[in-house]
Amino acid sequence: MSCGEPHEKDCSEVLDHLYEYLDREMPAGECAEFQVHLDECSPCLEKYGLEQAVKKLVKRCCGHDDVPADLRSKVMGRIDLIRAGEAVPEVSVLDQARHDQAQRERAAEASGGSGADAAEPVGKTEARSKTARAE
Repeated sequence: MSCGEPHEKDCSEVLDHLYEYLDREMPAGECAEFQVHLDECSPCLEKYGLEQAVKKLVKRCCGHDDVPADLRSKVMGRIDLIRAGEAVPEVSVLDQARHDQAQRERAAEASGGSGADAAEPVGKTEARSKTARAE
């Protein structure tokens, strides 16, 4: 995308790094360049506003859900692989986390359980039913 106007920073580059800017994961100098671009480019500013609104909506609707530590770790590991330009495994992180959870549950059941069923994390019942269906 380009607005057709000359800018120090190209529209496509701004849009490629928009989430880094939104998430404040960008060095201060680059943030200043982005802000200059957004101040002078209404199509990019509009896209920024839309993405900012979506981000706020997702936070409001989903921001209170706890993410299992192992899932967070696996997602961050995948992000690190992608940033390093390495090959990423074909299995989705969510599918892998469900598989790992099912394995832990089977191991716990085989050893007699831990009595912690009352404090099951959300999604454990779903993983159990999937495991039962698979068996």
